[in-house]
Amino acid sequence: MSTARIDKVVVSGVFSLDGEDFAVDNNVWLVGDDSEVLVIDAPHRAEPILEAIGGRTVTGIVLTHGHNDHITAAVDLREATGAPISINPADLMLWRSVHPEALPDQPVGHCTPFYVAGTFLLSMHTPGHSPGSTSLYARDLNTVFTGDTLFCGGPGATGRSYSDQPTILHSIRSCLLTLPEDTVVRTGHGDDTVIAAEVGSVR
Repeated sequence: MSTARIDKVVVSGVFSLDGEDFAVDNNVWLVGDDSEVLVIDAPHRAEPILEAIGGRTVTGIVLTHGHNDHITAAVDLREATGAPISINPADLMLWRSVHPEALPDQPVGHCTPFYVAGTFLLSMHTPGHSPGSTSLYARDLNTVFTGDTLFCGGPGATGRSYSDQPTILHSIRSCLLTLPEDTVVRTGHGDDTVIAAEVGSVR
C-alpha cells in the first residue's frame, strides 16, 4: 500500500523565451514519504527544493518540459542529491539552451514508469506547450501532474517557439480528459483543479 504524500514548493524566478523575460512563480511537486522522494520540475534555484527534500533520498528529478523556468536548478539538484534527471528528448533543444555543458540522464517517453514510496507514476506524452511536454499520472494518489499543459482554467500557452495550439488541445483531449473526472490536476503554475472542471475549456 502506498504511503506517499504530495508536497508543493513554490519557487519564484524568471521565464525567458523568444528574447523576452517574465517574472513567474513555479510549482515544484515532491512525491514520497519520510525516506524517499521524487521531484517533479526544478525551477530557478535548488536551495528551496533541497530544504523541502530534507534528508530524504531523491529517486529522480523528472522534468515536465524544457522551458528554463522548469529546469534551471536541475543540474545543481542532481549534484546535491545524486538523482538522475529525466526529460523527454523532444525538448533537448530547450534543455541545451539552459544547460549547454550538461546532459540529462534518462529519456521520458509515453508510459515511462516511475516508482517512489510504494506509488507508481506513469508518464503521458502531452505535447503542444512544447514538443516534449509530459504529464505524470499517479492513480494511487488520484493525481496528474500536468506541467504547463493544463491549468486551472484551461490549456497552457501556445504562442511561443516550439508550441502549437491544435497539438496541445489534442493532447488534453486524448490523454488528460480520459482520466477519472475527480482526478486532481497539479499544475506547473498556480492553483490545482480537477479534470471535470476543465472539460469545457478544451471543447
